[in-house]
Amino acid sequence: MEKKEFAFKGSVLNGFLMLVLTLAALVGGVVSAVYGFILLGDEQNGGLLLALAAVLLLVFIMCFCGFVKIEPNEARVMMFFGQYKGTFTEVGFHWVNPFINTKKLSFRARNIDAAPIKVNDKTGNPVMIGMMLVWRLKDTYKAIFEIDSETMATSSEEVGETAAVGNIMMAFERFVRIQGDAALRHVAGQYAYDNLDDDHEAQTLRDNSEEINKLLEQTLDERLEMAGIEIIEARINYLAYAPEIAAVMLRRQQASAIISAREKIVEGAVSMVDMALKKLDKESIVDLDEDKKAAMVSNLMVVLCSESATQPVVNSGTLNM
Repeated sequence: MEKKEFAFKGSVLNGFLMLVLTLAALVGGVVSAVYGFILLGDEQNGGLLLALAAVLLLVFIMCFCGFVKIEPNEARVMMFFGQYKGTFTEVGFHWVNPFINTKKLSFRARNIDAAPIKVNDKTGNPVMIGMMLVWRLKDTYKAIFEIDSETMATSSEEVGETAAVGNIMMAFERFVRIQGDAALRHVAGQYAYDNLDDDHEAQTLRDNSEEINKLLEQTLDERLEMAGIEIIEARINYLAYAPEIAAVMLRRQQASAIISAREKIVEGAVSMVDMALKKLDKESIVDLDEDKKAAMVSNLMVVLCSESATQPVVNSGTLNM
């Protein structure tokens, strides 16, 4: 049976009340110790005071280890001698059983701007692709016990609770980066960079950003589910051909653009020539036989399709010359 996160149900006392009692135990222990040393000559009273001081100081130390402070969007994983006792998320200053070991985690959102990596698209072309993603913890049990987060944290060189929390969250971030890299390679390999073969119905990395982003989020959620991490947003923020083929692909794109422009120019020129011939015929401006129509069409096409300015030739004779 798969274990899941559940709320901590152990005894929880007000932290400020226990702080007063803990300080009272400290003061009582110090006072008892002082009077115990003063009355050290009196074996009965002096010994009792020193024993009381030792008990009060031991109570102070034990009580001091039970304080827990939780801020908004933070949690404590509660463990009693290695056994998971639940996750405590109530905001405030509290006191719990000092024998319970707590691990502090953060539910706050974090973002990663991953550097572009080189992958092969569906057609085998190398492309550079990068992503930005926002993530956060959603299941503390999986985050602590399903992956080896403590070993990855490498917190031996730093001390203190803040450093330990920062290290363990950085361990989660490294886990997300590695899985994100694998997910990005998987998604990019399913699509071509662009429609180079005029297959306009196929999805591409460049034109179908929303669909690609949704698939990337879904893939990341599946990979990070085991670690209790959810993806809030994942987007491709960099896309380009790899340097070794960028120049060639640029020339190909330019050639495709030139061909498309030429098609539009020719289509427009044919339409204009047809309109001119019909206008001349309708208004009976001049009678043209088939040969002269062909010559006129040829001249108009040259004028309309030429990239440079044409030089007119004035015919001072008749059309029969």
